[in-house]
Amino acid sequence: MNHTLLPVIFCYLAGSAAYAGYLFRQRNIYNKMAYALVTAGFVIHTALLAMAFFRAGAMPVHNLHETLWFAAWALAGVFLVLWWRSRLKILGIIAAPLIAAIAAAAFFVPDTAAGAETSLSGFWIVVHVMVIFIGEACLALACAAGVLYLIQERNIKSKKHKFFFRRLPSLELLDSTGYQFIVIGFTTLTIGLITGFIYAKAVWGHFWTWDPKEVWSGITWLIYAALLHERLVAGWRGRRAAVMAIIGFAAMLFTFLGVNLFLEGHHNEFTRW
Repeated sequence: MNHTLLPVIFCYLAGSAAYAGYLFRQRNIYNKMAYALVTAGFVIHTALLAMAFFRAGAMPVHNLHETLWFAAWALAGVFLVLWWRSRLKILGIIAAPLIAAIAAAAFFVPDTAAGAETSLSGFWIVVHVMVIFIGEACLALACAAGVLYLIQERNIKSKKHKFFFRRLPSLELLDSTGYQFIVIGFTTLTIGLITGFIYAKAVWGHFWTWDPKEVWSGITWLIYAALLHERLVAGWRGRRAAVMAIIGFAAMLFTFLGVNLFLEGHHNEFTRW
């Protein structure tokens, strides 16, 4: 266990607690406090990742510990930026605990020794990894917005103005915010796949090798492409869009973790998990 990670985890956990306070008390001071705590955690997190990068001379994603730690950082950064772009302040009640959970998981996963690979220090792989993680973070937030949409929709249909009904925003705001997250996430994911193709050509001599990670990345991309297409052409909104955002996130989660854990491929050669 790397105890230098504890201040970051503490900030994220404290931010999650503050967001819970905002959910129950509905006082803006809790919201501001939560945002400040997550920001503090992100700043420390960035410093630790920067030191790891310069020490190893490569992207710190060689094993599951490093990958989870990097994923938590990307999600925190994207959340802090998109929080300002959207009016969905309540999103922190899901985002902050998710960030804290990923960071805590990284703390408990052993940091297995792995020599820095040159394949993780080239320009295209650095761009590929950064953009992919940012895109996945955006799509994780879209999933969170989808979950909140389904909760609020159920409250409205039941005609019982319970706890969440009074605390969650309108369905229209949840839907439009989730759509914005998907557009940003899909765009960055597309850029990430393109840079991945360029990198694959340079390393393996082919743009596409039917590697399991490539296949599942393609499946995930198609799910979100279908969602955006149907929204523009057939007017998919509301519940359908929310459900598709959740399905897309499940596919993305399997691409992120499941492929490396259960399937063999080229990507496993460059990580130790």
